[in-house]
Amino acid sequence: MEETKRYLQSFLSQNKVDIPESKQHLFEDFIHNESNINAVKLIKEKQQMIMNNWKLKNRIDDILNQSVFLPNGTVNKTYEAKIDFEQLEWQDVVFYEIKNLEDTGLIFDTDKKIIHGIPKVNGDLKIKFLFKIKIDKDVEESPLNEKIITLIINPDPKSLWKSIESDAAAPFSKKDIEAISDRFLDKKMVAVSKRGRSHANVGGFREDDFNVANFSNGWSLIAVSDGAGSASLSRKGSKLACETVVQYFEENLEKENLNEFDELLYNYYNKTDEESITKINHLVYDLLSKAAHFVNQKIEEFAKNIDEEINKFHATLIFALVKKYEFGYVVLTFGVGDCPITLVNKDLTSVTLMNTIDVGEFGGGTRFITMPEIFQNEKYASRFGFKLLNDFSYLMLMTDGIYDPKFVVEANLEKIEKWQAFLSDLNGNNDDNAKVDFKNDSDIARQLSTWMDFWSPGNHDDRTLVIIY
Repeated sequence: MEETKRYLQSFLSQNKVDIPESKQHLFEDFIHNESNINAVKLIKEKQQMIMNNWKLKNRIDDILNQSVFLPNGTVNKTYEAKIDFEQLEWQDVVFYEIKNLEDTGLIFDTDKKIIHGIPKVNGDLKIKFLFKIKIDKDVEESPLNEKIITLIINPDPKSLWKSIESDAAAPFSKKDIEAISDRFLDKKMVAVSKRGRSHANVGGFREDDFNVANFSNGWSLIAVSDGAGSASLSRKGSKLACETVVQYFEENLEKENLNEFDELLYNYYNKTDEESITKINHLVYDLLSKAAHFVNQKIEEFAKNIDEEINKFHATLIFALVKKYEFGYVVLTFGVGDCPITLVNKDLTSVTLMNTIDVGEFGGGTRFITMPEIFQNEKYASRFGFKLLNDFSYLMLMTDGIYDPKFVVEANLEKIEKWQAFLSDLNGNNDDNAKVDFKNDSDIARQLSTWMDFWSPGNHDDRTLVIIY
């Protein structure tokens, strides 16, 4: 009754109707009138309904206009994002569902409020978020409200690159990919050289190259070369570099006084002393230096014969000459350019970088076997390497197409933890789950070729990797 009285007093006052003292008894009868009591009750119910309707409409509008940010996804890459109701202050949402994820590769986990999956399409996905608010007392009967949430799915970067075959009829053309596996001394070898995406995208040539040779006197050779991107005929330069270093040893290895080397090596193994070390280093320098000079001269002769400048054939060159003795392996190396030669010991606890890497502080520091000045400066002696060891797990030669994305900087090449991570990567610990199985290796060349398709933003150069294992 008091509520009715207050309401009617307020109502009459709003309409400028005053109730004098003399009319109070009349007003008391008025507020006790059942018809008036019911009318006030009905009015208040309608007012509450209007208020609830406004609150509901206003709250729905707030949610419809509220920004919901979902992280961008990428086609073929695992995606997961939570719609955080607590952070969005959606505690009053009592029912919800997600639509428009059909055929996208994504699903919505209603319990966890998580969108997840592997996107199959790119573009701006317009996700429908359908919901109800608990303000509505007839929430079960009320229609679903629809909010559009945009989820951006970027295309797979790999799909943006073309793969145009190189011109097989062009001068000095060669295969876009070369992959082999074979025996190497008493170990095994796998080698793959692949044209990089940057070259494939424009129908360019593979500028990397490699060669492997076994000689009758027990020595074996691996050579790898990376043609300079700025040199128009570097594809031929890298091929010549690998072929002519093999040619040199085929023609001269038997002639060299390697008996003296064998004797020095036995002495070195039994008792390491400064004299034997000096003599071995001298013989290594003499033998490998002649081979490097031979390569330089042969490429220069080739350029002159076809009336081209030698700088069009610029290419790096690394090679390793290896032999197995009863007491271990000897590894002789030479390197010019930014391609590493590395030995990982038997139990994977240490690594030896066998060559000096030519890198510049601001880039452009690479040197090439075609540059005569490399034979004339003080750094030349540091280009040679010698190692005698009982055994090793891996001997690897690679171009910067592998080294740059996987090791980033030169200093990492001498950190065993980086090599352990690299070997783990080869073993399948990568985004593509691509594995090179060194035990079940009947198909290892294909496995390594597949692994070498890894994605690394900004690293799309040719990739060459030779592994002795």
